[in-house]
Amino acid sequence: MSLLDHIVSEIRSRGPLTVAEFMERALYHPELGYYTRAQQRSGRNGDFFTSVDVGPLFGEAIAVQLAEMWAVLKAAGATTFDVVEAGAGNGRLARDVMDAAAAHFPDCYRHIKLTLVERSAAARAAQPATLGPHMACRPSLRSTLPPAVTGVIFANELLDAFPVHVVTRTTAGLREIVVSEEGGRLVESCREIANRSLEEYLRAAPGEIPLGARIEVGLAAAQWIQDAADGLQRGFLLLFDYGHEPGTLYSAAHPAGTLASHRGHRGEDAAWLTTPGDRDLTANVDLAAIRRAAGVAGLVTLAIVDQTYFLLSIGLAARLETGHDRGAVARRLAARTLMMPGGLGSTMKVMVFAKAVGAPRLRGTTPGRLT
Repeated sequence: MSLLDHIVSEIRSRGPLTVAEFMERALYHPELGYYTRAQQRSGRNGDFFTSVDVGPLFGEAIAVQLAEMWAVLKAAGATTFDVVEAGAGNGRLARDVMDAAAAHFPDCYRHIKLTLVERSAAARAAQPATLGPHMACRPSLRSTLPPAVTGVIFANELLDAFPVHVVTRTTAGLREIVVSEEGGRLVESCREIANRSLEEYLRAAPGEIPLGARIEVGLAAAQWIQDAADGLQRGFLLLFDYGHEPGTLYSAAHPAGTLASHRGHRGEDAAWLTTPGDRDLTANVDLAAIRRAAGVAGLVTLAIVDQTYFLLSIGLAARLETGHDRGAVARRLAARTLMMPGGLGSTMKVMVFAKAVGAPRLRGTTPGRLT
């Protein structure tokens, strides 16, 4: 039975699903979900590109920031440095980070206790081979966040992959978009909002949804922030993701919302309900909501900036060779891809939060702007 058949059967049995429930099944069904069926979904042979696919330079940049965070924690008395990657996939980014830490920050590397968190069993199975020599550090390979962390929890493009609720404003007021079925096909419908957490989220939002517009509400992403903060005893949360402030999300720029579907490097947003399990589904992060969730969870916001400013602040440009050999040229092209305004440089946002370490001035949190 296909995942579509499973979902249609469930709807016939219990009624329409919220978009969040549909996305949870489409992306994370244990056997048939998009992410759970494969150990890697990005790259040339995948459905989309991430900063990791550009090459090891992104991991090197993260290692620079982690080394500075370790210095802060070490000065405060820490003797080990927990480095936790959430949504780690098959371990490619962790490998790049660890390679750079071993080569350039040996003291930091010696103290790292690495944990990779990944829901997909297929991806977890690939992690030991990907990590290679760093398996000698005896990393922990888990499906859930560890209960106690003194160090850093970091993630790249994790929050935008969490299921979202979709809300629209009609002439009758706010309504939630839900997924129904007609003749074996999945279709949209709407109903009154009956989720108290969703109602509270909307009341706290600073913007008003225009008539006819749609927005995504990331309750799962906000809950993950709370869970990460609960486990973080002392240290930092470092997140890279697509996101906007409400002034952009609740505007004519995104009248249909930001829920997107990708397959074979093509955007197929109108087809997001078709072939569940065979396409990526994402939605841009509401940065204000994440900031609120972090504050409620006891985290201090150190910075939310475009990726361009983060990478420039930690000195990425200074790490590039000036020669004309193939390796040097490749690294400069990779840096351009990571920092180019209009591309990853401005569409990707960097969020840095702290807990129980005050509000240290880190290089990567040098003031920048959001676009």
